[in-house]
Amino acid sequence: MSKNIHQISEKRIDLDLLKRLLQNNIRLELAPKTIAKIEKCRNYLDEKIAVSDTSIYGVTTGFGSLYDQLIPEDDQELLQIKLVESHAAGIGDEVPEEIVKMMLFLKIQSLSYGYSAISLSTIQRLIDLFNEEVLPVVYQQGSLGASGDLAPLAHLALPLIGKGEVKYKGKRLPAGKVLKDLGWEPIHLQSKEGLALLNGTQFMSAYGTWCLVKAMRLSKEADMIAAMTIEAFNGSVEPFDELLHKIRPYKGQQNSAALISQIREGSEIMASEKKHLQDPYSIRCVPQVHGASKDALNHILDVFLIEINSVTDNPTIFPDEDKILSGGNFHGQPLAINLDFMSIALAELGSISERRIFKLLSGQRGLPPYLIANPGLNSGFMIAQYTAASIVSQNKQLCTPASIDTIDSSNGQEDHVSMGANAATKGFQVVNNIEKVLAIELYAAAQALDFRKPMKSSPIIENWLDAYRKVVPFLDEDKVIHEDIVKSIAFLQQSQIEFE
Repeated sequence: MSKNIHQISEKRIDLDLLKRLLQNNIRLELAPKTIAKIEKCRNYLDEKIAVSDTSIYGVTTGFGSLYDQLIPEDDQELLQIKLVESHAAGIGDEVPEEIVKMMLFLKIQSLSYGYSAISLSTIQRLIDLFNEEVLPVVYQQGSLGASGDLAPLAHLALPLIGKGEVKYKGKRLPAGKVLKDLGWEPIHLQSKEGLALLNGTQFMSAYGTWCLVKAMRLSKEADMIAAMTIEAFNGSVEPFDELLHKIRPYKGQQNSAALISQIREGSEIMASEKKHLQDPYSIRCVPQVHGASKDALNHILDVFLIEINSVTDNPTIFPDEDKILSGGNFHGQPLAINLDFMSIALAELGSISERRIFKLLSGQRGLPPYLIANPGLNSGFMIAQYTAASIVSQNKQLCTPASIDTIDSSNGQEDHVSMGANAATKGFQVVNNIEKVLAIELYAAAQALDFRKPMKSSPIIENWLDAYRKVVPFLDEDKVIHEDIVKSIAFLQQSQIEFE
């Protein structure tokens, strides 16, 4: 099997696969055993409907508080179509295309386990959308994160029935036109299929997994950039000694301390005589602060890996046990709490980064004020620190937890919701904000290190600095620095950390 083809099966989804899906042109196909499970569940439901007089929620009844309204057999396909159409009430900014593609993958994976009674033709069309990059237009606002991500997933499902809009080959087009151009007929939804498509946590999960993949990279880059700042500030080696971290053995703390020591190894600056007895906390306590965020991210990753390897629609069908169970696996509370936790953990990486920027600009330890020659005539990096401070302040506001809120909906039937979708979109803003702050610290640390010349830092830092200087030059005098900050962000996005 080609490495560019991923078979949808019961094999556990891990972080490496998520990275591949985000970075490469991976195509999906169903494993034979998966096809058998999907068909078995679909056939079971069809047989159950044919012989049973018992109402089945969302199959022979209405939805939400309309669960007591019986639907005639002749209207069951129409019921599913109306469900998708009526729930497509999303609004606001569009979900980024890479996250929409992740939503498609996670929805396919969740439906593939054989507990949702999805038809083979419907799940295959979802795979077609993924493989051909026909990406539904989905909106950020509309989900309460409880009955699943209803509104976003409705927009994700609309193209199946030829409705809504898609992004295809760089254009925004009516879904019906693209289906016609590709020779695809709209799907005729069978009983329960609309409900299976709309119930689920794939909006929250897609945002969360995208953020986690990026956050793991930023966590490593934060250690690298902090090491540069510590060098530029002529920081002590003692706070990173392995002995200190053995007697407080948090894994993240130990990891950051060891990584920063590795990055600084062979530095002339580190080996030079120090006139100061102690460093400020933003320098001295990097392992403790960065490490706490690392530990938080690893815990959050464990939660999300459970979620994306789960079934989260409702009702859930168990053919072997002859049961159709209506429950609450679509409730996003585990994700909502951990998305809030993720925002807090990442915001702290930005908070301590901004404090290190401030120290570099303070005119201490032989560095010029604002890291510029002839300060006074030149303002140097003064306003770059303002920008970082503004972003850090916004992150603090975004870290107000969404998961503690709930608003009654569906006429009281859905009386506790997670607000995990709002936690997800806030987390998306926070992770992108952190990248900006770290880029500003990189910009300042590189400038400060150049003022240390001819004394050299470590080979790792010098190599990274050489690569960075090919993109962003030393600041001799004031200019429009917006462009250098943008280039610094792009450098972080494209860089490869070549150590472990």
